[in-house]
Amino acid sequence: MARLLTPSLTRFRPAALLRLLLGILLPLLMVGALAEDVLEPQRRSLESPTLLWIHAHSSAALDHLAVVLATVGGAAVIAPLSALIALVLWWRWRQATPFFVVAVLGAALLNGLMKIAFHSPRPELWPRLVQESGASFPSGHSMYSAAFVLAVTLLLWRTPLRWPALVLGVLFSLLVGYSRLVLGVHYPTDVLAGWLTGTAWVLGTYSLLHPFGRSLQRVRA
Repeated sequence: MARLLTPSLTRFRPAALLRLLLGILLPLLMVGALAEDVLEPQRRSLESPTLLWIHAHSSAALDHLAVVLATVGGAAVIAPLSALIALVLWWRWRQATPFFVVAVLGAALLNGLMKIAFHSPRPELWPRLVQESGASFPSGHSMYSAAFVLAVTLLLWRTPLRWPALVLGVLFSLLVGYSRLVLGVHYPTDVLAGWLTGTAWVLGTYSLLHPFGRSLQRVRA
């Protein structure tokens, strides 16, 4: 009987409530507000001056870095890396595998569905260094990177690697998102919505599929 009550009681712990309110509900409300702007073209045009300012203050080195991040932060790299991590988890820490697969793969599928639903055109303000197809809202690169980084950080949370993973992961995701603006392939709201949606999705998945059973430290031991 106690085991049956434990999962429901853990939902009301302060950490779980904070994760629900600040990590899931608040980001989703913000994405909803951003989506309203996407549906009104005149509001989207207000973002063009921000993109033009970023472009005016760019440089050849920054453009090159943005092109590199377009590859590293995209599905071409994150997808096979995620598959490799999933295989390692299946071998060493099987209880955590469903969380990681649903978190990362689900974020990619959700991004595709949102792009189809909103079908927002990409900005056309200057000749692009990279060619991108598909809708603009939300940014897939921003969403993939945020989901991947957060999923890996949660897996490492009970280890000494959690803070390096969090700091480096957040920096990586921020750079990926900013690179999309430097390249002129997304509006700022696309990038922000990608970060928020990826974060909410992974934390929601974590809430449903946690705990994983043994910690990573015990598995390594």
